[in-house]
Amino acid sequence: MALPPVLDGKLSLPAIASPLFIISNPALVIAQCKAGVVGSFPALNARPAAQLDEWLHEIREALAEHDRDNPDNPSAPYAVNQIVHRSNERLEHDVEMCVKHKAPIVITSLGARVDVNDAVHSYGGITLHDVINNTYAKKAIEKGADGLIAIATGAGGHAGTLSPIALIQEIREWFDGPLLLGGAIATGDAILAAQAMGADLGYVGSAFIATDEARAQPEYKQMIADCGADDIVYTNLVTGVHGNYLRGSFELAGMDPDALPESDPTKMDFGQDKTKAWKDIWGSGQGIGAVKNVVPAADLVARLKEEYAAAKKRLAV
Repeated sequence: MALPPVLDGKLSLPAIASPLFIISNPALVIAQCKAGVVGSFPALNARPAAQLDEWLHEIREALAEHDRDNPDNPSAPYAVNQIVHRSNERLEHDVEMCVKHKAPIVITSLGARVDVNDAVHSYGGITLHDVINNTYAKKAIEKGADGLIAIATGAGGHAGTLSPIALIQEIREWFDGPLLLGGAIATGDAILAAQAMGADLGYVGSAFIATDEARAQPEYKQMIADCGADDIVYTNLVTGVHGNYLRGSFELAGMDPDALPESDPTKMDFGQDKTKAWKDIWGSGQGIGAVKNVVPAADLVARLKEEYAAAKKRLAV
């Protein structure tokens, strides 16, 4: 499937680094883009709201300087994640900042809105909307999204329960536009597998938590490197939306990960209180068994590239 111009030929690996709530920051985004994958961050990570303007300026300037100094190895584009949910009181302001800086890619989550898509399209940007099922996928495209991010079972943070095989197959029955797959994508082999199923790009998240540039506590990073799929708990306690979290973080917070209460989904919130909660309860996908050490983001991307090339070579034999 053809990629839009902003992505076609702009990546050294067919992957986008997913936005990590609290964790993604300009240093990580810049490192990801310089390494050849799309770097992204949630707009809400910039606090107070005025800081978003500063972050976008910093990212644009750093990538422009890199491109001037490395004409044969230009950076990948960056993306900003917008939480399109009624509890996000900053949405209008944050979208205005994306328009001001002409953010090339906007990733929308937890709701699809025509006005947000129109704002991004006004300057030539594209929107990618993350979905957990085929119904939401159709609604997102109907409201003007350019592409889809299929979040399958095993993804870090907010995640669905559908098999990636089933989810990609159903979406590809009617949609031939840009399609990403997220959910335990932490190796180059997994990125190639996503393409084999019909996705254009892999969506890599939790592995980037265990990088030097990530804005996460050292204990969080080390827990990612030390744990595997059996150490993940699926619950809606943190935000009201079901997601995957590290068992050990609940234990450190004095909670029994096997006896967590249910949260009221009607009280879903992404304000300051929930930001504080996410500092103590750590999201993670099931693919972290592939993460063995805390490394620079460039080294992680280099590993993914080597694994991707090796997997392609194996299949060609």
